[in-house]
Formats: sequence, C-alpha cells, structure tokens
Amino acid sequence: MKQHLQHHVFKTISKIAGENNLQVYAIGGFVRDLLLNRPSKDIDIAVIGNGIQFAESVAEKLKVKLSVFKNFGTAMLKYQDIEVEFVGARKESYRSDSRKPIVEDGTLEDDQNRRDFTINAMAIALHPSQFGELLDPFNGVKDLERKLIHTPLDPVETFSDDPLRMLRAIRFASQLNFTIDTTALEAIKSNVERIGIISQERITEELNKIILSPKPSIGFIYLFDTGLLHKIFPLMTALHGVDYIDGKGHKDNFYHTLQVLDNIATTTDDLWLRWAAILHDIAKPATKRFEPGHGWTFHGHEDKGARMVPKIFAQLKLPLNEKMKFVQKMVQLHLRPIVLAQAIVTDSAVRRLLFEANEDIEALMLLCKADITTKNEYKVKKYRQNFEMVQQKLKDVEQRDNIRNWQPPVTGLDIMQLFGIKEGREVGIIKNQIREAILEGEISNSREAAIDFTIRKGSEIGLKVVANTI
Repeated sequence: MKQHLQHHVFKTISKIAGENNLQVYAIGGFVRDLLLNRPSKDIDIAVIGNGIQFAESVAEKLKVKLSVFKNFGTAMLKYQDIEVEFVGARKESYRSDSRKPIVEDGTLEDDQNRRDFTINAMAIALHPSQFGELLDPFNGVKDLERKLIHTPLDPVETFSDDPLRMLRAIRFASQLNFTIDTTALEAIKSNVERIGIISQERITEELNKIILSPKPSIGFIYLFDTGLLHKIFPLMTALHGVDYIDGKGHKDNFYHTLQVLDNIATTTDDLWLRWAAILHDIAKPATKRFEPGHGWTFHGHEDKGARMVPKIFAQLKLPLNEKMKFVQKMVQLHLRPIVLAQAIVTDSAVRRLLFEANEDIEALMLLCKADITTKNEYKVKKYRQNFEMVQQKLKDVEQRDNIRNWQPPVTGLDIMQLFGIKEGREVGIIKNQIREAILEGEISNSREAAIDFTIRKGSEIGLKVVANTI
C-alpha cells in the first residue's frame, strides 16, 4: 500500500498532519481504485477537524492555487496530474423531500457511515504514525474480492436518504462488472419513486457513465429490472416485449438495442455514437404494424426516430447542439448501409450516402455493423462480407468523385452572375439539378462540367447567358 502513496502530495499532507497532530485520511473512490489497480487522478481527503484550513496549509506548501467552496465545506487543488479535494469529516442526516443532507462535524466513523457503498467507505491513514494503514470497518476489501455492491448501513435508509445512490449502485456495477447485493437490489425496487426528487441533470450524468461502461447492458438490465428505467427513460422501456399475431412475432427491440450498444462499445468510446445505438430503433413501438400475409413492419422508424431525437435530448437535459444533430443523423441514416449491403450497390446510391453522411460516414458504418445481432452465423458472415464490399465501394467512389464534405462546384452566386438574375426560385432549381446530376453520375463533380450543365438547364427555363466567364 505504502509504495502507492509516494506521490509528493501524500508526503506533504502527511508532514502537515504530523506537525498539527491531525488525523487525515485518503478516503472513498481513490482507495477503491488503488486496491483494484485502476488509475485514479481524483483524491478525496477527509480531515478530522477543519478541512478548509488544512487544505490552505497544503496549498501554501505546494505553492498552488486553492479553490474554496464554503457552502459545501470543501476545498480543491490541482497539483501536477492529480486533483485533490479536502473536507472535514462529517455526519449527515436527511429530510424526506431532499437529498441535500443536514451536515455536522463528525468522526472518521461518522464519515465512513455516510458513504454510499462498502467499497467506497475504506480509508487510508496519512498521519505519520499510521501512514498507509487501511481502515475498512465494513469489509470493503472482501466486497471487492466478491465483486459485490453493498451498502455500509441499511440499504433502504441509504437509498431513501439519497436516491441518486440507486443510480450510482447500478453505475458501479456496470463500470466494474460487479453484482448488486440482493438486499440492496430489493431496496432499490422499493425506493424507485424516490428518484423523483433528483434533478434531471444528475440522473443524466449517471446515465451517461453507465452508457460509457465497458459493457453498458449490465447497467441497463439493472435499470430495467429494478423499475428505474421506467421512471427515468420510459421511451426505452417501450421497446421491450414481443407481440404475436397469426403465430408471427418480431425480435425484442429492447434486448436488440442493448446488444447493439454492447457491440458499439467494443469499437468506440464516443458517448454520442453510443447514444445513437440506444436511439436507432426508438421509434419502432410507434411505427409497429402487422401486415397480414407478411408479418410485422416498422416502416419509417428511422425518419420518425430522427424527429424524436431533439425532444428526447431536451427531456434528458442532453446538449441541444452538434452532438444532438450527429445522433439525429445517425438515427436517420442507420438503415442505409444495411440496405446497400443487401442489394446491388450502385455508384449513385453510394454517392448519396456519402453526401448525406458527410464526415460521419465511418461512424455510421460502425453503427451499422453493430446493428447486426442475428444469431444466424450464415447471415452474420453474409452481412459482414457485404459491408466490406460497401466500404470498398465508398472508398472507390469517394476517391473518384470527391463527394464527402461536398461543396457545389457552381454556387448560387455563380448562377446569378452567369444569367444576370437576382436570387430567387430559378437559382434554387438549378442548384438542386446540379446536385442531383452529380449524385446520379450524369456529370462529373467538376466546375467545368457543372457550368456546361448550368447553361443547358438555364436555357431550358428561358435564361440567357450574360457573362461568358465566371
């Protein structure tokens, strides 16, 4: 243990603790990650006494700036590559209508009692007389070995006091591939309604961490089985289940979505591409129809799903910016490469896909590959071979026609100068015709070909060239 505490920050904290005869401890997630051999740059320091005053002494010694948050009784400093937060040890009590605790000064035992999980309640002494000694009153080490999420105190009280801890339990289980203790799991189920007192921002923060887990489905299955997902993201739970008519069913779109999410998680850490995996079939419940003689259909679910994305992002307090537009584009286009992979691939279809996906074509192809969840090995092999063919075609067409990040070779201003006209309907018509002609392969993606085409199309609607050179 001691060899991991040789960083200059720990030595400085220990020296100041000894000089002032203060009991000081590294506590919480840093200790957990240290024992799991996970890299951690965030250190929580609990001081038996005034945490801010102690932090001021450390900051002065290290010659770094200290940020003080008096309302919370905490202080934070950054030194080299780590971030250290100081707080006085405390005990907490709660009112039923708020997760904000009533805080009083406390002992180390009080501070450990208020921690959410046993694996987060371990402390390492930093006073010179005890330096490196592990204090583990709730057998957190044993729970790490058992890969178990367990609360130090009664889980019903723990989750009722601060319902965000329910999401944190699931998040840690998902991040660490741990199991939630049976009594804790039942306590989550009985406290589901309490999630209503948590702000959407905090809920979404935990949800994003679950999504960024190595295998996100672990967290989502816990969310679903406890009933939390029904409260925080009911649209996703609507994907669950299979309907049968005339003996014909469809795949369970909830578990399909989780499989797609797990698949994409093996290829990218991009949060927004993972959100695209979650939302790619979100409109299937709304578009589900049974056609006699054919079976279940979900016509237009990609279009409707793309239209749903902004409202979902707004409700979940996700950013309504380029990230949202990226997810919207992925949902809109997610079927296109799959259709190409099932059909004869024409240059025109590939150009259109390149034009619409633009710089996000690689992300779209990752999503589409992740969307292959069939258990039929023959189909999997066939789809993958076809996808390779589509990707090669994308490279060939892009190299030849330069469609990605496409800019029209003839602009609206060019058209106005060529025919001596003002901005209006004719300019828009010709611009669209140029784009369609290039995408269909009627003309090359070059300025010379586009100008000749523009002159020809202008004459068809009665426009005459007034400028020979543009």
